[in-house]
Amino acid sequence: MAKAKKNIEEYEHTESGIGGQYKNWFLDYASYVILERAVPAIEDGLKPVQRRILHAMKEMDDGRFNKAANIIGQSMAYHPHGDASIADALVNLGQKDLLVETQGNWGDIRTGDEAAASRYIEARLSKFALEVAFNAKTTDWALSYDGRKNEPVTLPMKFPLLLAQGAEGIAVSLATKILPHNFCELIEASIKYLRGRRFELLPDFQTGGIMDASNYNDGVRGGKIRVRAVIEEADKKTLVIKSVPYGVTTTQLMESIVKANDQGKIKIKKVTDHTAAEVEIIVELAQGISPDITIDALYAFTDCEVSISPNTCVIENNKPRFMKVSELLKTSAENTKELLRRELEIKLGELQEKWHYTSLEKIFFEEKIYKELEKKHETWEKVLDAIDKAFVPFKKQLKREITREDIIKLTEKPVRRIYKLDIDELNDQIKALEADIKQVKHDLANLVDYAVAYYENLLKKYGKGRERKTEIKLFDTIEAKAVAIANTKLYVNRADGFIGSGLKKDEFVADVSDLDDIIAFTKGGIMKVVRVSDKTFIGKDIIHVAVFQKNDERTTYNMIYADGKTGISFAKRFNVTGITRDKEYDLTKGSEKSKVHYFTANANGEAEVVKVVLSPNCSARIKEFDFYFEELDIKGRGSIGNQVTKYPIKAVKFKEAGVSTLAGKKLWYDDQFGRLNTEEKGEYLGTFDTDDRILVVYRDGYYEITDQELTQKLDPEKVIFIQKFDPAKIISLVYADLKAKQFMAKRFKIETTTLKNKFLVIKEGDGNYIEAVTTEEEPVLAMQQGRGEQIRKGKLKIARIAEVTGYRTVGSKLADYSKSTEMEWVPSPAANKSQTELFE
Repeated sequence: MAKAKKNIEEYEHTESGIGGQYKNWFLDYASYVILERAVPAIEDGLKPVQRRILHAMKEMDDGRFNKAANIIGQSMAYHPHGDASIADALVNLGQKDLLVETQGNWGDIRTGDEAAASRYIEARLSKFALEVAFNAKTTDWALSYDGRKNEPVTLPMKFPLLLAQGAEGIAVSLATKILPHNFCELIEASIKYLRGRRFELLPDFQTGGIMDASNYNDGVRGGKIRVRAVIEEADKKTLVIKSVPYGVTTTQLMESIVKANDQGKIKIKKVTDHTAAEVEIIVELAQGISPDITIDALYAFTDCEVSISPNTCVIENNKPRFMKVSELLKTSAENTKELLRRELEIKLGELQEKWHYTSLEKIFFEEKIYKELEKKHETWEKVLDAIDKAFVPFKKQLKREITREDIIKLTEKPVRRIYKLDIDELNDQIKALEADIKQVKHDLANLVDYAVAYYENLLKKYGKGRERKTEIKLFDTIEAKAVAIANTKLYVNRADGFIGSGLKKDEFVADVSDLDDIIAFTKGGIMKVVRVSDKTFIGKDIIHVAVFQKNDERTTYNMIYADGKTGISFAKRFNVTGITRDKEYDLTKGSEKSKVHYFTANANGEAEVVKVVLSPNCSARIKEFDFYFEELDIKGRGSIGNQVTKYPIKAVKFKEAGVSTLAGKKLWYDDQFGRLNTEEKGEYLGTFDTDDRILVVYRDGYYEITDQELTQKLDPEKVIFIQKFDPAKIISLVYADLKAKQFMAKRFKIETTTLKNKFLVIKEGDGNYIEAVTTEEEPVLAMQQGRGEQIRKGKLKIARIAEVTGYRTVGSKLADYSKSTEMEWVPSPAANKSQTELFE
């Protein structure tokens, strides 16, 4: 029995045993899926099912549309995996709108709507496909799966189809994800490569949207792009989503928005889909919710922004290969050049063959060799020999030997009376053929130029309407905490030392978000930072709880505590910028029974005055005195602090509010992202106190006064001027009145105080725009108009042209409008006093 069991085990591990068969079968299956199902070929950029569909459509092609069901049936002669996979692949090809021209309801990649049944929709090959994908003379053929028909090994594709359409597939332990690129840019890049110039390729999606491809990494593994929907602010209560990210449908997008709302990450009233010819999803905001913050939150918490990781893998020489998209394009361009060379060589051979026969025909009739047919010869072979002999004096005029087939072909032509006109026609044909041969030889000798001309012709014929749809721009980093809606109520039980959202019978602290960190301090001088949760223990006698802002250098904590060991009281001021979550930090000297007498948190570094009342039983001569926190430096949380008194303290009482001891907050404007920041990115705006405001002037003629909120987003393409707001400053600007064909100048002071409301300061009219803005006291404008010899230059003191008026006035005429006008502000001393009306 044991011996039999051992034999069975040994058999199972042989090649013919179960283990060996499993090993072979698995490898065979994995290879088959990789090569025949999931990964496209590098030569034509097609998977086998796609190639077989296109081949079947070419066989059926008569210029008219065919039912998709018929195409599927024809394709089944080549593809052995049933009609469902063929139908899916056909619809996918049709939705790409490149090789297949469709008719009927083929679904919508934006909404996720499926195509109608195959019996109701029709398709045919596009003119583009017929031009770039088919040539039986340059195609390598193989037998179909059942051996009944021939099918192409690969199509002779003269275009980087794989990069244009993109591809995605999952095989056994292998996957590919090649993103689609722009049709026109691919052709332009192919031309640049052939010319030896550098090029760059970035994805482009049918769904449009906005893309940050800074980490695309040429499409190799490890790269990543971020794609966003286009979101516009219709008004303060409504957002409009104008596109969907690649791979996301409108239904999925709306579901992600509803989910984020249900989770409390955003607050909306309603979301509705009005998508028709264009994507249009209306998002109605809840009362009092900021549109700017909601837009950022939509990008942070919903499918309005997605990350896509490319993984360019293709089949080359029957093996999978990972490569860059630039390498893929170079391979395609070289393949196209080689196919064009083969086509030219085939064409040259055909032209030379035609020239040879036409020359034979001319000699045959012109030299009356055809009369040999009228002579009496014993056999037909002797007739052919006689004709061949008659050609001997003329063989030097030909470029190859005369074959028996040539002579037979000549004898098959009907012999009739030959006119001079017939000979002249043959001479013209020969000249035309020689010109064609010369041109083909020239093209072969200058193959790069020929390939470039081929690409340029494709661009000219098919490039219209295929311009880039996805906008390329850098994305700013959205901090989820900064845009998360406060969807949770936080409570504190000070005596027992607990905080959390579940302590609903205890003291309410604030509305917070699930992503917030909470900082808490106890009477014993312990500090702890924790996540928002249902219930968390901090320590008994909590004296302060708030939302913690990491790297906050302005919030300053003022504290007076008594050391438990010595009884000496110390005062300290400190920031908390970085911590380890859930770790206890002792803010005292670390002695047991240390006790906090006084504690405040000051958002802007304020330093108050307090009254210190000593114990009446102590030996101190002065039992009450004022302590000024402004005399302390702000140090780290671990500092001991400065000694306040060695006597026991009875109480510390607030006496007088102080002012901030911190310098004003420095702000910058990043014109790349339209964001205010404190990280020194972009244009420096100045040092801001709490109540300071910002003036923003837009190119379309509006201005607004806004606050220092870092979460707000300005449109960098519309902002023409931004500055710390000073109500005493005079605004000088020049704008274009397109209806009157005039440049107008005006000067005014800001008369409005409402925050974040836009006010029009130029004459209302279609296309009117602001050309230049300044707040200089004596603004001088350098202008240049005209071109060539008629160019006019000058400098103008705007104060002499326009008086200071209200912001609603039209202004004064400055110069005639011209698109070629150039303007810039120059320092006042550079002005020529006589040039105040140079352009009148």
